[in-house]
Amino acid sequence: MDDTRLRDAIFELGPDVRYVAFGSGQDVELLQRDGLANASEAGSDFFEELLVNPTLLTLARQRGGLDCGGLRWIIIGYGNFDQVVVPTANGHVSVALELGADPVAVAHQVAVLVTDRGPTAPA
Repeated sequence: MDDTRLRDAIFELGPDVRYVAFGSGQDVELLQRDGLANASEAGSDFFEELLVNPTLLTLARQRGGLDCGGLRWIIIGYGNFDQVVVPTANGHVSVALELGADPVAVAHQVAVLVTDRGPTAPA
């Protein structure tokens, strides 16, 4: 499944999906749903995908690889939304969700969709 089809499939999970982003090295691609309340600035979203989420994934992968069975995803609870970050073979997929959505359920769903793209990065 290419990034466009994966992004569309994630947005089809429901109206609680605020934005979908892909990060791989220095490449960041993101699309935000129109008309969001309390939307982040595009610049801060870009740097979150470029710097913050890859760093969090590296730290969590290191811990997960010790004796936790690896890493499936990270869920971040921001004040205005929740963020699900799922590692991929070459980076990550990030999904921002409206407060009140079930981030664990979405993490499961995104992980299944990402699995269709190939193996996730080793823990």
